[in-house]
Order: sequence, then structure tokens, then C-alpha cells
Amino acid sequence: MNSKLKDDVTDKLFEAILTLRTVEECYAFFEDLCTVHELKSLAQRLEVAKMLEGKRTYTEIQQLTGASTATISRVNRSLSYGSDGYKIILERIEQP
Repeated sequence: MNSKLKDDVTDKLFEAILTLRTVEECYAFFEDLCTVHELKSLAQRLEVAKMLEGKRTYTEIQQLTGASTATISRVNRSLSYGSDGYKIILERIEQP
């Protein structure tokens, strides 16, 4: 965990997110919290992570998602050297 990121306000944000119960509630909260561009960028990064884990090439990922090579590289770096947040989520969404 990044100690520069952790503080009481951020804890409260994450606790608030954990109270959301449905996809519709997530849409309502995140539409209020984020711009459309920010939300689309977050969704794109998760899709890039999924494709990287699926061993897709940068070129394939760029063509399929429209993500820049910088974004793909950033996500790849997080998968390799990050806090395993992507891996946790990807494992959970792949479960039946």
C-alpha cells in the first residue's frame, strides 16, 4: 500500500464505495464523483489489465481498446510491480 495515498479522507472514500450494493448504485455514485472521461479511463485501464493478463500484445490492446501505449505500459507496470490490486479484482471477476 502506498503510504502517500493513505489518509482519513481516502479511507472514508473507500469505505463509502464498499457500501454500494448494485451496479446501478455504482453508476449513480461514480457519475456524481467522476467526469465521464475519468470513469471511461478507469474502465479502460481495467480492460487493459484483463487483456495483458490474457497475454494480448500492446498492438492488439491498443487496437481493441483505443488505449495509448503509455496507458498500457502504466497498467503493465502496475501488474508487475504494483500492489496486486488489479490481480485481486481480475481473479474475483473471473470466478463463476
